[in-house]
Amino acid sequence: MALPNEKFEEIKLKIQKFVDNEMVVHEEDFNVNLKFADHLEFLEEKRNLVREMGLFAPQISKEHGGLGLSLHQLGQIYEILGKTFYGLYVFNCQAPDAGNMEILIEHGSDYQKETFLNPLVEGKIRSCFSMTEPEFAGSNPVIMGTTAVKDGSNYVINGHKWFTSSADGADFAIVMVITDPENENPYMRASQIIVPTKTEGFKFIRNISVMGDEGDGWNAHAEIIYDNCIVPEKNLLGPLGAGFKIAQDRLGPGRIHHCMRWIGECEKAFDMMCQRAASRELSPGKPLAMKQTIQNWIAESRAEINASRLMVLDAAKKIDKEGAYAAKVEISTIKFYVAQVLQNVLDRAVQVHGALGMTDDTPLASLYRHERSARIYDGADEVHKSRVAKEIMKQYLK
Repeated sequence: MALPNEKFEEIKLKIQKFVDNEMVVHEEDFNVNLKFADHLEFLEEKRNLVREMGLFAPQISKEHGGLGLSLHQLGQIYEILGKTFYGLYVFNCQAPDAGNMEILIEHGSDYQKETFLNPLVEGKIRSCFSMTEPEFAGSNPVIMGTTAVKDGSNYVINGHKWFTSSADGADFAIVMVITDPENENPYMRASQIIVPTKTEGFKFIRNISVMGDEGDGWNAHAEIIYDNCIVPEKNLLGPLGAGFKIAQDRLGPGRIHHCMRWIGECEKAFDMMCQRAASRELSPGKPLAMKQTIQNWIAESRAEINASRLMVLDAAKKIDKEGAYAAKVEISTIKFYVAQVLQNVLDRAVQVHGALGMTDDTPLASLYRHERSARIYDGADEVHKSRVAKEIMKQYLK
């Protein structure tokens, strides 16, 4: 249920002012090249301010302590928060915690909500999501090697995962595991199980270095071994064999979150590009902005960003109205389109900054490193393009 527009615009303005006055102006205080632990005091101070404003976990329903925004409204908030590296974390709506909250609300038992969901929504703990495996293609999530075998009232988990986002410092993982390998329906073979990270057999191997950045804390992608990891049956999330369905439940709305965050990053890079074009002179009185190539980049970026926003908010409206399955073409379309626009805008911004754009003296190099993965995670762009084309061609092939 969406908030009345007047109330939503009031909340949106509050968040915009907070981001501008409490975060953007202090970006050097949360330098992305420092360790996560180095930022904790600063971040907790900002989180407490957001709590006092009653704006914490805006993606969650009012019943569970959030704002009760529609997906269309939430998308607009994600764009604002995406303009700062830690914006989503400060408001407790960062991935993968946000997605884990959503599926715990939808599929969790009373025990699971009390033990895992409530402290997660309150920002007292962090979580991670453990699905991708190095030995199997992530674009085909029905094929994986990690298993959970029933042993009395427990499950014994064995397997190898990587890109388990945010595992470093997380209190629990939601793990995708094969529980019924012989099921004729490949979409019913996997389940999701909650595994506290202190469980014996949960082995944190490393934070994977991505584009030269190892990352830590919330901003990390870990390799994990599950070695005879024993968890009670009550940690099974949802029905047995529902792992794929639960994953799809989180991925549809999650792509709205990602795409709107990317648009926020595009706006940040676009503003930096325009400022650089106006201030950098090739010769006295002749700024970069006078060059037609630079003008083309500015115009193309503006058009692509605006088009992206309209596409994503349109998809969000359809999900709000008809559900994620009905919007599957729109969801796949925005995923590959906006990921490419992000690459385009960041690359142009780096190019306009010249040598400065390659350094860590601006946020551009960090954004460029972190967001090259946008065209891969949540389904490689090529997979989404194929899906869109197949859906379109159905009506012609009849």
